[in-house]
Amino acid sequence: MNKTAIVLTKKAGSKILVLRNQKVILDTDLAALYGVPVKRLNEQVKRNPQRFPPDFLFPLTSAEYQSLKSRNATSSSTHGGRRYLPNAFTEHGAIMAASVLNSKRAVEMSIFVVRAFVEMREALLANKKVVAKLSELESRLDDHDTEIQDIVEAIRELMAPPPASNRRIGFEGPADSAKNKTKATASHSSDS
Repeated sequence: MNKTAIVLTKKAGSKILVLRNQKVILDTDLAALYGVPVKRLNEQVKRNPQRFPPDFLFPLTSAEYQSLKSRNATSSSTHGGRRYLPNAFTEHGAIMAASVLNSKRAVEMSIFVVRAFVEMREALLANKKVVAKLSELESRLDDHDTEIQDIVEAIRELMAPPPASNRRIGFEGPADSAKNKTKATASHSSDS
């Protein structure tokens, strides 16, 4: 891809939102990308309803629109802003919109819109893989934590002092054994 294509794809990608667990682009953003007024885009959608089933296009609810307005600080309807709720186009709806508009720019830009949707899908897939790897790593660490704890306890047991014993440790020298034998004979003779 050349630099212009990358820039246009990024521009289209920046307009993609996630609504109702779907990646969509609003009619205002799509119209701007396709170089047509929003009114013309929505007129073509109304003229061709059979081309826009609910999985291609859906109108935003008032709550969704208010949420987007508060996040993006869009203009209010009392000061020249929108009078109707916007439409949200899915990837397939954006392609269909380019075909019903039938303008050269819409057809050219639809390629970049599709690329942007594909890049977003790949990024989300990569994120899912990263999350799965992190979960696997966590479980491994939990296993290792248990094993390490067992090792630490074994080391502590080895480091604990042995129980006290009255038994003498070491070797008896020849002088020590002679003394012990004398003591032993003396104790036997006094016992008798």
